[in-house]
Amino acid sequence: MSYDLRFAVGVLVLLTLLVQGCASTAPLPKKAIALNRDGISALAVGDLETAEARFAVAVEYNARFTEAWVNLGLVELWRGNLTLAEHHFSRARELNADLPAPHHALGLLADRRGLRAEAERDYRMALKVDPGFAPARANLGRLLFARGAIDEAREEFLRLTQAAPESPDGWLGLAESLVRLGRPEEADAVVERARGRFGDLPALELLVARQLLRGGAFDEAERMLTPLTHDADRARRGVVWAWIAVARVGEKDDARAREAARLALEVNPDDAVARYAMRAASAQ
Repeated sequence: MSYDLRFAVGVLVLLTLLVQGCASTAPLPKKAIALNRDGISALAVGDLETAEARFAVAVEYNARFTEAWVNLGLVELWRGNLTLAEHHFSRARELNADLPAPHHALGLLADRRGLRAEAERDYRMALKVDPGFAPARANLGRLLFARGAIDEAREEFLRLTQAAPESPDGWLGLAESLVRLGRPEEADAVVERARGRFGDLPALELLVARQLLRGGAFDEAERMLTPLTHDADRARRGVVWAWIAVARVGEKDDARAREAARLALEVNPDDAVARYAMRAASAQ
């Protein structure tokens, strides 16, 4: 689980959708709420100029509109203007520290800067304000997993399956954590429940293919993985190629294993799975 700003942006768009109707102070003008909502729509399709304009007018209507300040910060985070993003997020928290959104937004900013301990603190603060705030729990679980606190990550993802059962993030993170803890049978059961809820999501298909690899069904795993090499998400394509390389190592097809590992390493030179497959295929 590696940090991806697109993931963080998607989570923050989700949080604004969750809180767009909640007035920071009462009453909020209906026009301000509408502008904030429409700004979210623009942001969701990457129209930063329109989004910025709508959020800016929303705070003109009410300078204490906390959610609109968070969203203005998100625009700048997306642009890479981290100092200005911090200004907007900090202003939002000063206006209303009893909302989870500003704490979570500051966590995303710290995450972007590589300040993981600070990000973790901010995500925990968001959850202290609202234990049911799913985006913060998803990001906290991701950070715990990344630093090797796997059992803590498992607990956060387990809670996320109950706080936001409609989101696949908790189920995916729980399954990944159980695999890392050496509890593959439990992980398989979680994956099956998730497939029942969400169908054949690419991330779930990847987990199923890894189940097959653990069982030695290398041909079947590769057949399941091959369609995912065309996924729109480049990072996921790299991960898929890494596991295809593992499947080909299992099939004793070293030349094709090295090719798959090479494609994975082009996306992420530090991919541990691809590096393993490359070494294994070169040694045989």
